[in-house]
Amino acid sequence: MDTRTETKTYHVTGLMSGTSLDGLDLACCTFSYDGGIWNWRILRAETLPYPAAWKERLENMQYLSGRELIQGHVDYGHYLGQAVRDFLESHRLPCDLVSSHGHTIFHRPDRGYTFQAGEGSAIAAECGRPVVSDLRSGDVARGGQGAPLVPLGDRLLFGEYGACLNIGGFANLSFEQEGKRIAYDICPVNKVLNPLAQRMGLEYDRDGEVAAGGSRISGLLETLDRLGYYAAPTPKSLGEEWLRENIDPLLIPHHDRLNDLMHTLVLHMAGQIARAIAGSGAVKVLATGGGVYHRLLLEQIRKGCSAGIILPSDELVQFKEALVFALLGLLRYRGEDNVLASVTGAGAGHPSGALHLP
Repeated sequence: MDTRTETKTYHVTGLMSGTSLDGLDLACCTFSYDGGIWNWRILRAETLPYPAAWKERLENMQYLSGRELIQGHVDYGHYLGQAVRDFLESHRLPCDLVSSHGHTIFHRPDRGYTFQAGEGSAIAAECGRPVVSDLRSGDVARGGQGAPLVPLGDRLLFGEYGACLNIGGFANLSFEQEGKRIAYDICPVNKVLNPLAQRMGLEYDRDGEVAAGGSRISGLLETLDRLGYYAAPTPKSLGEEWLRENIDPLLIPHHDRLNDLMHTLVLHMAGQIARAIAGSGAVKVLATGGGVYHRLLLEQIRKGCSAGIILPSDELVQFKEALVFALLGLLRYRGEDNVLASVTGAGAGHPSGALHLP
């Protein structure tokens, strides 16, 4: 990190599409670097719900042929670029750079690859700004997990908290330990709960009401807690493939008891999250992501650990990841490391991501 005092302010728009397919998050942010500290502000942020056609297309992209996958990758890039252009124009926002996480289709760092849809050149062509995309592949190529990437932003923007917890499609935690940032995916959350709610005709379990009305399924909680991933050392991360191989087979026999199944899953998730927080030693934890609105889950996490779980403003709860990916894109644009080797397991920190000019 350059330690010189700077006065320049950057305007960066971060794009984030989570695995739960809630929609596309857009956040126009300002950053300035002063005396070794990054100052930031979210100027405007909104979530653009996916049209049904795009939601279905993204859900099924993992099953496409090679040609169809590349076509979807490019088409989605144009979609993202148009969304950015409309967002900036409608709110008259300044923007020097766009940083796009893309939408994860494959994540197999154990096999040396990860793939986030949303072609960066197509985004740049549509919105007319420089674009940083494909933020994970460089880390995987260097032997890292390619995830989680947000912990560097946690260190630079939210260092006053002992740990940062995000509860989205997956829950992940980051914290400082002996001068190193440690972070990992804890367990699946909305990526498992939302499809079960949809089997009941709901988009998702609002406020956790369905889960709260269920009961624990005997034996299932213990089976879930014994899954090998939870005892594996860090660095580690989760993806769709792990869910299909390890979680889905355990749930199928209980699909006739959806309330109870969701209740049991929430107990499992809360237990794993509480254990992770306790293991971090944090006294104060910043909690963000849509999962913090699940009342039963948050109640059980608080019951299972002694740390204070702090919920910030709704804006930060919903758009923290878009904010952090805006910062990671800016660091890449400046040629600075935006990946922590202590988190991903890569050989060294490095600037990850591809830069596309309009």
